[in-house]
Amino acid sequence: MSKISINTKEIPFQDRYKLLIGSIIPRPIGFVSTISENGVYNLAPFSFFNGICSNPMTVLFCPVIRSSDGQEKDTLKNIKNNKEFVVNIVSEEIASQMNQCSAEYPPDVDEFKQSGLTPEKSTMVKPPLIKEAKISMECKLHQLVQVGDGGLGSATVVIGEVIYFHANEEVYKDGKIISSKLKPIGRMGGAEYCKTTDVFSLPRPTL
Repeated sequence: MSKISINTKEIPFQDRYKLLIGSIIPRPIGFVSTISENGVYNLAPFSFFNGICSNPMTVLFCPVIRSSDGQEKDTLKNIKNNKEFVVNIVSEEIASQMNQCSAEYPPDVDEFKQSGLTPEKSTMVKPPLIKEAKISMECKLHQLVQVGDGGLGSATVVIGEVIYFHANEEVYKDGKIISSKLKPIGRMGGAEYCKTTDVFSLPRPTL
């Protein structure tokens, strides 16, 4: 079968983005809560999100420059200001509320109120947990890495150390997370999402 080969330098950044989100699938979703310098809660989902390592326990997510006005997202501004955030995992039950928070609200709008989700006091950071989330991770900023020139299509990688971990009893057993109880969703391309219910196992081979 023939292949289509593309020099990525010869296509607009919007088309590169479509290739990324259509190829790297499914992507986990980091539902990030922050707080502004004026005390306004912010809640936004990011599908460029993953874990890094366990010592220290570290995660990353990547806010891109807003296409609407070429500015940094409120989430990134808040983290630069107070160096704290919470990553909440999106389960099927809160998918629609997560999607509501993907809209580009003004900085003075509390997305908890817009989505109907409930802020819950964290243990060690100021930004709140999402009460309805089955897993939440309180994070302290470890490092910011800018990728690109700061214009449209570029982004900042936010690396955070997880200093406190919360899980509902139903999804936690013997130090492990039960995915069938967590029911996380993944992001596909465009407006598509997926469930993680069709699971199979491949034991790692031994040499």
